[in-house]
Amino acid sequence: MAGLYSSSRPTSASSSSSSSSSSSSASSSSFQTFASRLLLLLTVLPLTLAGFAFVLQWRGGLNDPITRWAPDHHEFPGMVDLGGPPVQVSHSSGSDCVDLLGRSHSPSFPYYKDWKFDYMSDLRPKICIQTSTSAGLEQTLPWIFYHKVIGVSTFFLFVEGKAASPNVSKVFESIPGVKVIYRTRELEEQQAKSRIWNETWLSSFFYKPCNYELFVKQSLNMEMAIVMAREAGMDWIIHLDTDELIYPAGTQEYSLRQLLSDVPRNVDMVVFPNYESSVEQDDIKDPFSEVSMFKKNYDHLPKDVYFGNYKEATRGNPNYFLTYGNGKSAARIQDHLRPNGAHRWHNYMKTPNEIKLDEAAVLHYTYPKFSDLTSRRDRCGCKPTKEDVKRCFMLEFDRAAFIIASTATEEEMLSWYRERIVWTDKALNLKLLRKGILTRIYAPMVIVQGLRESGVFSSVIASAAKNTLSKDQFLSSVESSNSSRESTSGAITSRKIGKIIDSQATARRVLGFTDDASPPRLFHRYLLLAWMIFQLKHNCFPNHNDPGLVEIQLPV
Repeated sequence: MAGLYSSSRPTSASSSSSSSSSSSSASSSSFQTFASRLLLLLTVLPLTLAGFAFVLQWRGGLNDPITRWAPDHHEFPGMVDLGGPPVQVSHSSGSDCVDLLGRSHSPSFPYYKDWKFDYMSDLRPKICIQTSTSAGLEQTLPWIFYHKVIGVSTFFLFVEGKAASPNVSKVFESIPGVKVIYRTRELEEQQAKSRIWNETWLSSFFYKPCNYELFVKQSLNMEMAIVMAREAGMDWIIHLDTDELIYPAGTQEYSLRQLLSDVPRNVDMVVFPNYESSVEQDDIKDPFSEVSMFKKNYDHLPKDVYFGNYKEATRGNPNYFLTYGNGKSAARIQDHLRPNGAHRWHNYMKTPNEIKLDEAAVLHYTYPKFSDLTSRRDRCGCKPTKEDVKRCFMLEFDRAAFIIASTATEEEMLSWYRERIVWTDKALNLKLLRKGILTRIYAPMVIVQGLRESGVFSSVIASAAKNTLSKDQFLSSVESSNSSRESTSGAITSRKIGKIIDSQATARRVLGFTDDASPPRLFHRYLLLAWMIFQLKHNCFPNHNDPGLVEIQLPV
């Protein structure tokens, strides 16, 4: 036993030595593995960073919510990609329209390629808007191009007054998709033969002044526009005033075209409930760019909210809305279509199948400027008495506004305007915003200011002025060829220079542009604008008025 025990001791020592050697070998192997992994990491890390940097500067193949609407892309919200090569944008420095007003040559508003929007013919459905207007460029240009952005391709403008003046109408005529119809003797004779005069649905409005006369005129113009729309291959027609904007809420891409394309084929008419502007100051110059608060239509409110806040929402005025509350409508172009007043359409052979939209609306900018009181007064020759205004105006508020504008001093008018129209009580505003009676809508502000920043309005005015200048140059050359040879070329040159300077001054005066818009400053703004559009697309805007959205104004 002792021998066995003693013989076991060297065996134990040998085992211990072997274990120590194995542990040392494992430790060495572990260190080598760690070193190789560290070396691999140090090799891969720079390659990864280089690859990441390459992805960041990559200019093709990847789409994000901002770059998908860039100027060199074929689509903007509401358009569908029908194949074919994308339209290229020229950044040449030889653009007379841009140079004339000192605008930047850098890519501008991400919705557009240029101001003409001349690639609408292949898009469906085709939508047209008809209006009867006497408004000038400062109101009508933003109105036209805003609706072009959301998918309207054709406009039938029945113009008179300021809108029919040569300097204004020539700008309208230069815009692709805009048809200008003047109120001539021939037009009146043609409308005098309309079947409407023999029907009863409008007879109570015949042969009355002011608003009643306008209502009849609008209906006759709508009747003519139906024929024009059909000849132009339109699918839908909308009657809209130039103080109204379609708000296509409920669509993914803020697109009226998408909204109407989703309407079932058996629907003949789509009703847009109206929201009414709620101005918060008395010095508004450009409502489309400065007003963001609106009173919602009762069709879009729970009954308990509407009736529970009715008194506070009216603020002592005769009705919930200052003016109309029955919205506007779009009609599908079809046989026997006719107008049914300024707000609806009808059909001679059937009762139209209509639907009312749950989210989309018409934004009605109602008396947004203090000057609207006097401008409406100047268009009507009625006596400012309670009895006489009843035969001139359909709505109680219009009657009261006409009497105030005709009898009060400017100070009294301003006091009345602040009390009845301007929403100065911030606590009440906040309460009604929380209740849902009032709402903030920023999309029109963003789009209209983006159009202005991108030089769209200046381009169309400059282009019209340039075309007129070319005609003048032709006439001047004819005159000079018939005149005496004593006329020098210097005289003709100075005449041209004078006209160019006048064109510059006119465009700047109408649109309020300045020459301090440097490329870096504009580039910064357009990046911000693209971000704002992304926020709108994903409903990320807070419910408060951002003063940064209203810094640029159109002068009256």
